[in-house]
Amino acid sequence: MFEFIDTAVTGDQFLLALHDTLVMISVALAFGSLIGIPLGIVLVVCRPGGIAPGSTVHQLLNPLINVLRSLPFIILLITILPLTRLLVGTTIGTAGAIVPLIVFIAPYISRLVESSLLEVDDGILEAADAMGATTLQTIWHFMLPEAASSLVLALTTATIGLLGATAMAGTVGGGGIGDLAITYGYQRFDVFATLITALVLIVIVQLIQTIGTRFSRRIRRE
Repeated sequence: MFEFIDTAVTGDQFLLALHDTLVMISVALAFGSLIGIPLGIVLVVCRPGGIAPGSTVHQLLNPLINVLRSLPFIILLITILPLTRLLVGTTIGTAGAIVPLIVFIAPYISRLVESSLLEVDDGILEAADAMGATTLQTIWHFMLPEAASSLVLALTTATIGLLGATAMAGTVGGGGIGDLAITYGYQRFDVFATLITALVLIVIVQLIQTIGTRFSRRIRRE
């Protein structure tokens, strides 16, 4: 595919790297959302002045999330290597990158969800309380629908951040486009490999942002 260009990278390698990147993003985003969205909800619900204040829960979760959020991904990846090896049996490749990606993105999503839910007008919550809605009913039927558009944009932002993290995972053999850029673009001084990986990342980011923005607008209009 690239015979006319001075590069050691083949088309199959690019496709495999792209596949690995998409797998890492999909799996990490799915599990990160399953963890991060409930955490974000709990942070809002249990905060002082929330609909179900729980000082102990909030005081435990808030600093824990802050600690995880304060660690740069590359440091976090190295720090939890023993946990990664315990869970998936390896610390390299796509499988080895997924665990730290989940640990990285879950608290990030929780903060984004918290920010989105805090935008819900107090009048909505007061109306829910006046109708006798339980805490779960208030969350499911009032808070989440009201914040749906903002939540879509939050997950869009999280996905783009996750894409950047998958690229950084390449520095430790995490697989995907980042690994290709490091192995060929940096270590072998392959300019074409560097340019094409950067271009692919830019295109993916633009697609993610466009889809997320349009979906958010559609929800807002409804």
